[in-house]
Amino acid sequence: MPHQPASSALSHIRVLDLTRVRSGPTAVRQLGDWGADVIKIEQPAALEADGALGAGRNSADWQNLQRNRRSLTLNLKDPEGKALFLKLAETADVVVENFRPDVKDRLGINYEALRALNPKIILASISGFGQTGPYAKRPGFDQIAQGMGGLMSITGDPEGGPMRVGIPIADLTAGLFAALGIMTALVEREKSGKGQWLHTSLLQSQAFMLDFQAARWLMQGEVAPQVGNEHPTSIPTNRYLTQDGAVNIAVAGNDTWQRLCNALGRDDWAEDDGYATNAGRRERRDELNADIAEIIATKTSAEWVKALTEAGVPCGPIYRIDEMFDDPQIQHLGIAQPLETVPFGATQAMGQPFILTRTPSSLVGSPPTRGQHTDEILEELGVDADTVASLHDKNVV
Repeated sequence: MPHQPASSALSHIRVLDLTRVRSGPTAVRQLGDWGADVIKIEQPAALEADGALGAGRNSADWQNLQRNRRSLTLNLKDPEGKALFLKLAETADVVVENFRPDVKDRLGINYEALRALNPKIILASISGFGQTGPYAKRPGFDQIAQGMGGLMSITGDPEGGPMRVGIPIADLTAGLFAALGIMTALVEREKSGKGQWLHTSLLQSQAFMLDFQAARWLMQGEVAPQVGNEHPTSIPTNRYLTQDGAVNIAVAGNDTWQRLCNALGRDDWAEDDGYATNAGRRERRDELNADIAEIIATKTSAEWVKALTEAGVPCGPIYRIDEMFDDPQIQHLGIAQPLETVPFGATQAMGQPFILTRTPSSLVGSPPTRGQHTDEILEELGVDADTVASLHDKNVV
Protein backbone atom coordinates (compact mmCIF):
# COMPACT_ATOMS: atom_id res chain seq x y z
CA MET A 1 0.00 0.00 0.00
CA PRO A 2 1.18 3.59 -0.50
CA HIS A 3 2.77 5.68 2.20
CA GLN A 4 0.49 6.24 5.20
CA PRO A 5 1.88 9.26 7.08
CA ALA A 6 2.05 9.03 10.85
CA SER A 7 1.55 12.80 11.02
CA SER A 8 0.89 15.58 8.56
CA ALA A 9 3.91 17.50 9.89
CA LEU A 10 6.50 15.88 7.58
CA SER A 11 4.22 14.08 5.14
CA HIS A 12 5.78 16.04 2.25
CA ILE A 13 9.29 14.70 3.00
CA ARG A 14 10.74 11.50 1.50
CA VAL A 15 13.63 9.81 3.33
CA LEU A 16 15.86 7.02 2.08
CA ASP A 17 16.98 5.02 5.10
CA LEU A 18 20.29 3.18 4.71
CA THR A 19 20.81 2.84 8.46
CA ARG A 20 21.24 -0.13 10.71
CA VAL A 21 21.82 -1.13 14.36
CA ARG A 22 20.66 1.82 16.55
CA SER A 23 21.99 5.36 16.06
CA GLY A 24 20.80 5.63 12.45
CA PRO A 25 17.39 4.03 13.00
CA THR A 26 16.90 6.35 15.97
CA ALA A 27 17.38 9.37 13.69
CA VAL A 28 15.04 7.98 11.05
CA ARG A 29 12.39 7.06 13.61
CA GLN A 30 12.09 10.75 14.47
CA LEU A 31 11.28 11.53 10.84
CA GLY A 32 8.93 8.60 10.25
CA ASP A 33 6.97 9.23 13.43
CA TRP A 34 6.31 12.77 12.25
CA GLY A 35 4.97 11.65 8.90
CA ALA A 36 7.92 11.41 6.50
CA ASP A 37 7.74 8.79 3.75
CA VAL A 38 10.62 6.64 4.97
CA ILE A 39 11.88 3.93 2.63
CA LYS A 40 14.09 1.52 4.53
CA ILE A 41 16.64 0.01 2.14
CA GLU A 42 17.86 -3.44 3.17
CA GLN A 43 19.98 -6.15 1.65
CA PRO A 44 18.00 -8.98 0.02
CA ALA A 45 17.49 -11.84 2.49
CA ALA A 46 19.73 -14.13 0.43
CA LEU A 47 22.64 -11.74 0.97
CA GLU A 48 22.27 -10.92 4.66
CA ALA A 49 20.93 -13.06 7.48
CA ASP A 50 18.42 -11.55 9.88
CA GLY A 51 20.21 -10.04 12.85
CA ALA A 52 23.60 -10.06 11.16
CA LEU A 53 23.88 -6.38 12.09
CA GLY A 54 22.06 -5.54 15.30
CA ALA A 55 18.99 -7.14 16.83
CA GLY A 56 16.88 -9.62 14.86
CA ARG A 57 13.69 -8.13 13.44
CA ASN A 58 11.44 -10.23 15.70
CA SER A 59 12.93 -8.67 18.84
CA ALA A 60 11.17 -5.95 20.84
CA ASP A 61 14.20 -3.72 20.25
CA TRP A 62 13.98 -3.92 16.44
CA GLN A 63 10.21 -3.55 16.40
CA ASN A 64 10.32 -0.44 18.60
CA LEU A 65 12.92 1.18 16.34
CA GLN A 66 11.54 0.34 12.91
CA ARG A 67 7.89 1.42 12.82
CA ASN A 68 6.43 3.97 10.40
CA ARG A 69 8.48 3.06 7.33
CA ARG A 70 8.35 0.89 4.24
CA SER A 71 10.96 -1.73 3.37
CA LEU A 72 12.69 -2.07 0.00
CA THR A 73 15.35 -4.71 -0.56
CA LEU A 74 18.18 -3.50 -2.77
CA ASN A 75 21.71 -4.73 -3.38
CA LEU A 76 23.72 -1.52 -3.64
CA LYS A 77 26.82 -3.44 -4.76
CA ASP A 78 25.04 -4.55 -7.92
CA PRO A 79 25.04 -1.97 -10.76
CA GLU A 80 21.32 -2.40 -11.28
CA GLY A 81 20.66 -2.00 -7.57
CA LYS A 82 22.80 1.11 -7.38
CA ALA A 83 21.03 2.56 -10.42
CA LEU A 84 17.65 2.02 -8.76
CA PHE A 85 18.90 3.70 -5.59
CA LEU A 86 20.13 6.72 -7.52
CA LYS A 87 16.79 6.91 -9.33
CA LEU A 88 15.08 6.93 -5.94
CA ALA A 89 17.48 9.61 -4.71
CA GLU A 90 16.21 11.91 -7.45
CA THR A 91 12.81 11.79 -5.71
CA ALA A 92 14.09 12.08 -2.14
CA ASP A 93 14.63 14.95 0.26
CA VAL A 94 16.90 13.15 2.70
CA VAL A 95 19.28 10.18 2.74
CA VAL A 96 20.43 8.86 6.13
CA GLU A 97 23.35 6.45 6.55
CA ASN A 98 25.61 5.20 9.33
CA PHE A 99 28.18 3.20 7.38
CA ARG A 100 31.85 3.58 8.17
CA PRO A 101 32.90 6.85 6.51
CA ASP A 102 34.57 5.29 3.46
CA VAL A 103 31.72 2.92 2.54
CA LYS A 104 29.53 5.49 0.80
CA ASP A 105 32.54 6.54 -1.29
CA ARG A 106 33.18 2.96 -2.38
CA LEU A 107 29.50 2.47 -3.21
CA GLY A 108 29.44 5.71 -5.20
CA ILE A 109 26.62 7.23 -3.18
CA ASN A 110 28.43 9.99 -1.28
CA TYR A 111 27.16 13.55 -1.11
CA GLU A 112 28.86 14.70 -4.31
CA ALA A 113 27.24 11.86 -6.26
CA LEU A 114 23.82 12.53 -4.76
CA ARG A 115 24.03 16.30 -5.22
CA ALA A 116 24.87 15.87 -8.89
CA LEU A 117 21.48 14.16 -9.34
CA ASN A 118 19.48 16.20 -6.86
CA PRO A 119 20.90 19.55 -5.67
CA LYS A 120 18.22 19.80 -2.98
CA ILE A 121 19.08 16.50 -1.32
CA ILE A 122 20.27 16.35 2.29
CA LEU A 123 22.68 13.58 3.26
CA ALA A 124 22.90 12.79 6.97
CA SER A 125 25.83 10.65 8.08
CA ILE A 126 26.40 9.14 11.51
CA SER A 127 29.68 7.45 12.42
CA GLY A 128 31.52 6.31 15.50
CA PHE A 129 34.24 8.96 15.58
CA GLY A 130 33.63 11.42 12.74
CA GLN A 131 33.98 11.49 8.96
CA THR A 132 37.64 12.56 9.13
CA GLY A 133 40.46 12.47 11.64
CA PRO A 134 42.78 9.83 13.09
CA TYR A 135 39.94 7.60 14.35
CA ALA A 136 37.58 7.99 11.38
CA LYS A 137 37.87 4.39 10.18
CA ARG A 138 37.48 2.79 13.59
CA PRO A 139 34.23 0.90 14.23
CA GLY A 140 32.07 2.77 16.71
CA PHE A 141 30.07 1.22 19.54
CA ASP A 142 28.04 2.88 22.25
CA GLN A 143 30.06 1.71 25.25
CA ILE A 144 33.32 2.74 23.58
CA ALA A 145 31.90 6.24 23.08
CA GLN A 146 30.63 6.37 26.66
CA GLY A 147 34.15 5.65 27.85
CA MET A 148 36.03 7.94 25.46
CA GLY A 149 33.41 10.67 25.82
CA GLY A 150 34.03 11.00 29.56
CA LEU A 151 30.64 9.74 30.72
CA MET A 152 31.81 6.54 32.42
CA SER A 153 34.34 8.48 34.49
CA ILE A 154 31.55 10.41 36.25
CA THR A 155 29.01 7.58 36.50
CA GLY A 156 28.79 5.15 39.42
CA ASP A 157 30.12 5.10 42.96
CA PRO A 158 33.66 6.35 43.58
CA GLU A 159 34.73 2.95 44.92
CA GLY A 160 33.34 1.05 41.97
CA GLY A 161 35.41 2.36 39.08
CA PRO A 162 34.03 3.70 35.79
CA MET A 163 30.45 2.63 35.03
CA ARG A 164 28.43 2.61 31.83
CA VAL A 165 24.94 4.09 31.73
CA GLY A 166 22.17 1.49 31.48
CA ILE A 167 20.97 2.64 28.06
CA PRO A 168 22.94 3.13 24.79
CA ILE A 169 23.02 6.87 25.36
CA ALA A 170 25.76 7.64 22.83
CA ASP A 171 23.86 5.81 20.09
CA LEU A 172 20.58 7.47 21.02
CA THR A 173 21.93 11.00 21.27
CA ALA A 174 23.87 10.68 18.01
CA GLY A 175 20.62 9.66 16.33
CA LEU A 176 18.66 12.48 17.91
CA PHE A 177 21.29 15.07 16.99
CA ALA A 178 21.31 13.75 13.43
CA ALA A 179 17.53 14.18 13.30
CA LEU A 180 17.89 17.70 14.66
CA GLY A 181 20.53 18.40 12.01
CA ILE A 182 18.20 17.10 9.29
CA MET A 183 15.39 19.35 10.49
CA THR A 184 17.77 22.32 10.60
CA ALA A 185 18.94 21.59 7.04
CA LEU A 186 15.35 21.25 5.83
CA VAL A 187 14.44 24.62 7.32
CA GLU A 188 17.55 26.23 5.79
CA ARG A 189 16.69 24.69 2.42
CA GLU A 190 13.45 26.67 2.38
CA LYS A 191 15.63 29.80 2.20
CA SER A 192 18.48 28.67 -0.07
CA GLY A 193 16.80 25.97 -2.17
CA LYS A 194 19.90 23.82 -1.67
CA GLY A 195 20.65 20.64 0.21
CA GLN A 196 23.79 19.91 2.19
CA TRP A 197 25.77 17.19 3.96
CA LEU A 198 25.50 16.99 7.72
CA HIS A 199 27.32 14.57 9.93
CA THR A 200 27.67 13.70 13.57
CA SER A 201 29.24 10.86 15.54
CA LEU A 202 28.78 8.87 18.70
CA LEU A 203 31.92 10.43 20.18
CA GLN A 204 31.06 14.09 19.60
CA SER A 205 27.45 13.58 20.65
CA GLN A 206 28.56 11.95 23.88
CA ALA A 207 31.11 14.69 24.53
CA PHE A 208 28.42 17.33 24.00
CA MET A 209 26.13 15.54 26.47
CA LEU A 210 28.63 16.15 29.28
CA ASP A 211 27.18 19.67 29.24
CA PHE A 212 27.91 21.45 32.55
CA GLN A 213 30.47 18.81 33.54
CA ALA A 214 32.43 19.67 30.40
CA ALA A 215 32.01 23.39 31.12
CA ARG A 216 33.45 22.89 34.61
CA TRP A 217 36.68 21.73 32.99
CA LEU A 218 36.75 24.12 30.05
CA MET A 219 35.99 27.22 32.10
CA GLN A 220 37.09 26.44 35.65
CA GLY A 221 39.69 23.70 35.27
CA GLU A 222 37.69 21.29 37.45
CA VAL A 223 37.73 17.57 36.59
CA ALA A 224 34.44 16.08 37.76
CA PRO A 225 34.75 12.92 39.89
CA GLN A 226 32.29 10.09 40.40
CA VAL A 227 29.74 10.99 43.07
CA GLY A 228 27.32 8.08 42.80
CA ASN A 229 23.72 9.15 43.27
CA GLU A 230 24.63 12.62 44.47
CA HIS A 231 24.50 15.77 42.38
CA PRO A 232 28.03 17.08 41.89
CA THR A 233 27.24 20.67 42.88
CA SER A 234 23.73 20.98 44.42
CA ILE A 235 23.76 19.63 47.98
CA PRO A 236 21.79 17.69 49.14
CA THR A 237 20.58 15.95 46.00
CA ASN A 238 20.72 12.21 46.48
CA ARG A 239 18.96 8.87 46.74
CA TYR A 240 17.84 8.00 50.25
CA LEU A 241 16.58 4.64 51.54
CA THR A 242 13.11 4.53 53.08
CA GLN A 243 11.33 1.85 55.09
CA ASP A 244 10.24 0.10 51.90
CA GLY A 245 12.43 1.35 49.09
CA ALA A 246 14.11 4.60 48.11
CA VAL A 247 13.34 8.16 47.06
CA ASN A 248 15.21 10.90 45.25
CA ILE A 249 15.38 14.32 46.87
CA ALA A 250 16.75 17.33 45.00
CA VAL A 251 17.68 20.63 46.63
CA ALA A 252 18.70 23.60 44.50
CA GLY A 253 19.06 26.89 46.35
CA ASN A 254 18.58 27.92 49.95
CA ASP A 255 14.81 28.40 49.71
CA THR A 256 14.38 24.73 48.86
CA TRP A 257 16.90 23.81 51.55
CA GLN A 258 14.86 25.63 54.19
CA ARG A 259 11.68 23.85 53.05
CA LEU A 260 13.47 20.51 53.32
CA CYS A 261 14.68 21.34 56.82
CA ASN A 262 11.10 22.13 57.84
CA ALA A 263 9.72 18.92 56.28
CA LEU A 264 12.35 16.84 58.07
CA GLY A 265 11.63 18.53 61.39
CA ARG A 266 15.12 20.04 61.51
CA ASP A 267 14.60 23.79 61.25
CA ASP A 268 17.82 24.18 63.22
CA TRP A 269 19.79 23.02 60.15
CA ALA A 270 18.72 26.12 58.24
CA GLU A 271 20.53 28.23 60.86
CA ASP A 272 23.56 25.95 61.21
CA ASP A 273 26.65 27.79 59.96
CA GLY A 274 27.90 24.61 58.28
CA TYR A 275 24.61 23.78 56.56
CA ALA A 276 23.21 27.23 55.81
CA THR A 277 24.92 27.62 52.41
CA ASN A 278 25.44 25.25 49.51
CA ALA A 279 29.21 25.71 49.87
CA GLY A 280 29.01 24.65 53.50
CA ARG A 281 26.80 21.70 52.72
CA ARG A 282 29.25 20.67 50.03
CA GLU A 283 32.09 20.64 52.57
CA ARG A 284 30.04 18.52 54.97
CA ARG A 285 28.16 16.42 52.42
CA ASP A 286 28.95 13.05 54.03
CA GLU A 287 27.79 14.18 57.46
CA LEU A 288 24.68 15.83 56.06
CA ASN A 289 23.74 12.82 53.95
CA ALA A 290 24.08 10.54 56.95
CA ASP A 291 21.83 12.84 59.01
CA ILE A 292 19.17 12.99 56.29
CA ALA A 293 19.36 9.24 55.67
CA GLU A 294 18.66 8.53 59.32
CA ILE A 295 15.42 10.53 59.16
CA ILE A 296 14.26 9.28 55.75
CA ALA A 297 14.62 5.66 56.91
CA THR A 298 11.79 6.16 59.42
CA LYS A 299 8.93 6.32 56.88
CA THR A 300 7.81 4.71 53.63
CA SER A 301 8.54 6.08 50.19
CA ALA A 302 4.90 7.07 49.67
CA GLU A 303 4.81 8.92 52.98
CA TRP A 304 7.93 10.91 52.14
CA VAL A 305 6.86 11.72 48.59
CA LYS A 306 3.55 13.06 49.95
CA ALA A 307 5.16 15.07 52.75
CA LEU A 308 8.00 16.52 50.67
CA THR A 309 5.73 17.38 47.73
CA GLU A 310 3.37 19.23 50.07
CA ALA A 311 6.38 21.10 51.46
CA GLY A 312 7.51 22.13 47.96
CA VAL A 313 10.64 19.99 47.92
CA PRO A 314 11.42 18.25 44.58
CA CYS A 315 11.30 14.50 45.15
CA GLY A 316 10.12 11.28 43.61
CA PRO A 317 10.04 7.51 43.98
CA ILE A 318 12.61 5.31 42.28
CA TYR A 319 10.76 2.93 40.00
CA ARG A 320 11.51 -0.30 38.24
CA ILE A 321 10.53 -0.04 34.58
CA ASP A 322 7.23 -1.88 35.13
CA GLU A 323 6.39 0.44 38.03
CA MET A 324 7.19 3.45 35.88
CA PHE A 325 4.58 2.42 33.30
CA ASP A 326 1.99 2.06 36.10
CA ASP A 327 2.50 5.65 37.26
CA PRO A 328 -0.62 7.76 36.60
CA GLN A 329 1.36 10.68 35.16
CA ILE A 330 3.20 8.40 32.70
CA GLN A 331 -0.15 6.94 31.67
CA HIS A 332 -1.63 10.43 31.30
CA LEU A 333 1.23 11.49 29.02
CA GLY A 334 0.56 8.51 26.74
CA ILE A 335 4.20 7.68 26.02
CA ALA A 336 3.30 4.00 25.49
CA GLN A 337 1.17 3.78 22.34
CA PRO A 338 -0.60 0.92 20.52
CA LEU A 339 1.34 -0.77 17.72
CA GLU A 340 0.54 -3.78 15.56
CA THR A 341 3.57 -6.01 14.91
CA VAL A 342 4.20 -9.36 13.25
CA PRO A 343 5.95 -11.12 16.16
CA PHE A 344 3.90 -9.64 19.04
CA GLY A 345 0.54 -8.87 17.45
CA ALA A 346 -1.30 -5.99 19.09
CA THR A 347 1.19 -4.54 21.55
CA GLN A 348 2.66 -1.19 22.61
CA ALA A 349 5.79 0.76 21.75
CA MET A 350 7.33 4.02 22.89
CA GLY A 351 5.75 7.05 21.24
CA GLN A 352 7.31 10.45 20.71
CA PRO A 353 8.29 12.42 23.83
CA PHE A 354 6.99 15.75 22.57
CA ILE A 355 3.52 16.77 21.43
CA LEU A 356 2.46 18.89 18.47
CA THR A 357 -1.10 19.88 19.18
CA ARG A 358 -2.17 20.49 15.57
CA THR A 359 -0.15 17.76 13.81
CA PRO A 360 0.28 14.94 16.33
CA SER A 361 2.40 11.85 15.78
CA SER A 362 1.03 8.30 15.75
CA LEU A 363 2.23 4.75 15.27
CA VAL A 364 0.27 3.86 12.13
CA GLY A 365 2.92 1.88 10.30
CA SER A 366 3.74 -1.61 11.56
CA PRO A 367 7.45 -2.43 11.47
CA PRO A 368 7.89 -3.93 8.00
CA THR A 369 8.96 -7.40 7.10
CA ARG A 370 12.07 -7.46 4.92
CA GLY A 371 11.24 -6.20 1.45
CA GLN A 372 7.55 -5.97 2.26
CA HIS A 373 7.08 -2.91 0.03
CA THR A 374 9.68 -3.62 -2.65
CA ASP A 375 7.28 -4.20 -5.50
CA GLU A 376 5.06 -1.20 -4.74
CA ILE A 377 8.02 1.18 -4.42
CA LEU A 378 9.52 -0.03 -7.68
CA GLU A 379 6.12 0.38 -9.32
CA GLU A 380 6.05 3.96 -8.03
CA LEU A 381 9.42 4.42 -9.75
CA GLY A 382 7.94 3.21 -13.01
CA VAL A 383 9.63 -0.22 -13.10
CA ASP A 384 7.45 -2.73 -14.97
CA ALA A 385 6.37 -6.08 -13.49
CA ASP A 386 8.60 -8.22 -15.73
CA THR A 387 11.68 -6.20 -14.76
CA VAL A 388 10.77 -6.46 -11.07
CA ALA A 389 10.49 -10.24 -11.39
CA SER A 390 13.88 -10.38 -13.06
CA LEU A 391 15.44 -8.24 -10.32
CA HIS A 392 14.10 -10.64 -7.71
CA ASP A 393 15.51 -13.63 -9.57
CA LYS A 394 18.98 -12.02 -9.64
CA ASN A 395 18.85 -10.99 -5.94
CA VAL A 396 19.17 -7.34 -6.96
CA VAL A 397 16.05 -6.73 -4.86
